[in-house]
This record gives sequence, C-alpha cells and structure tokens, in this order.
Amino acid sequence: MNNSPLTQWHEMLESKDISQLDQIIDAKCIFHSPIVFKPQEGKRLTLMYLTAAFQMFMEADYFKYIKEIVENQNAALEFNTEIDGILIDGIDLISWNEAGKITEFKVMIRPLKAIDFVKERMLSQLGRMTTFDKLKLKGGVLFDKLKS
Repeated sequence: MNNSPLTQWHEMLESKDISQLDQIIDAKCIFHSPIVFKPQEGKRLTLMYLTAAFQMFMEADYFKYIKEIVENQNAALEFNTEIDGILIDGIDLISWNEAGKITEFKVMIRPLKAIDFVKERMLSQLGRMTTFDKLKLKGGVLFDKLKS
C-alpha cells in the first residue's frame, strides 16, 4: 500500500485508542470537515477535529467501514454508523505522502439529518475543550504559520 497509514488507522479504531494518531498526521495536513466551509490547515487542527470525531463515533451503537478503495497514496473508506437512532453514511477520503503521513483528510456525510446531528455533536465535543487547551491550540497554530 505504498507505506500507507491505513493499517495504523484501522488498528486505532479497532482498539478505540487514538493515542498514536499524532504519529501518522503530517505537519501540513489539511482537514476538510463536512460542517466547516474552510479547510482546516495543519496538524494541530486536524488532530483536534479527528479526536473530537473519534470521541463522537465511539459513542455510536456501531461504526464500521463497509468499503475501502485504495490507489497509490489515496484511499476512500465508506462507513456506516448509528448514534442515538440517527443513521449516518459517510466517506473518509485520505491521502498520504511517501513517509506514510496523512496529508489530507476529507469527511463527507449524508443524509442532511445526519449532517445536522454531526454538527451538533462536534460542536459539543469541541466545546468541551478547556480554555487552556484552546489557547494552546491557537498559539500552536500561529506558531506553525510563522514557521512555514
């Protein structure tokens, strides 16, 4: 799979432990959220969104990937889940570099009811961040931009 991070990704989801997520995300990763218009640039923001999504989906009645299409350094992973009676269909589009680091992560969700539900839950998850964590994130994002 061309030094693919997908094996680690699946292992983290299976074990419900994403403590190793930091190791497979590239410093310049771009995250595309189904609920935020502007792409989120950088490792810190990608980790923030993926961690919040992980926490939300771990509350699901189930979460499973039902289809995986991999070509070169790109993958499309189709998933199904149900949370609080809301059925969610989605696709994770993942790209990675030669070093095996994820460089782009795009999430697409359907139907509209699921998008509204995910938006509400993600805002709740992100709202649970402490003020200190938010300041660290903002400071880190600014520092990352200055470095590049």
